[in-house]
Amino acid sequence: MIFETERLIAREMTAADLPALKETLQDPEAMYAYAHAFSDDEVAAWLANNRRRYREDGFGLWAVIRRSDRQFIGQCGLTKQVFRDQPVVEIGYLLARRFWHHGYAIEAAQGAKRYAFDQLKVPEVWSIIRDTNFASMNVAIRNGMLVRGRMVKHYYGIEMPHYGFSVRQRS
Repeated sequence: MIFETERLIAREMTAADLPALKETLQDPEAMYAYAHAFSDDEVAAWLANNRRRYREDGFGLWAVIRRSDRQFIGQCGLTKQVFRDQPVVEIGYLLARRFWHHGYAIEAAQGAKRYAFDQLKVPEVWSIIRDTNFASMNVAIRNGMLVRGRMVKHYYGIEMPHYGFSVRQRS
């Protein structure tokens, strides 16, 4: 276990999580901020990349498990990113659509923030969010984050404006 909240447990993803990952990563609606649903190969690469992050960075996107029934509901965690040429630690979250609108994303994001501040001693965490992803922006705001800037990412030949939200650890 990485961290727990009132209703959720975060743990490293394993190969056994591949079918549950596909539910989200292959859902065009859940993946609209990425502009495409993933193929089987892309899902496997996503899992492998997060497993690599655990080894190399000490963190990554983790499986989010509902405590009440041990159901895999999505992923949330920390990744190294770059925002406007500066390295940052980002809180990312992506849940299966059937678990949207239950408060799980904010609960998991708050748990990831506490883990970053308390365990990793990261002074500031970010969420870099596509400018059309209002639900994720609301999660970031509810997680105490403020907009710190804007940038354009180039992904699959598409220019995607993003906002950088962050919150600094209070001393």
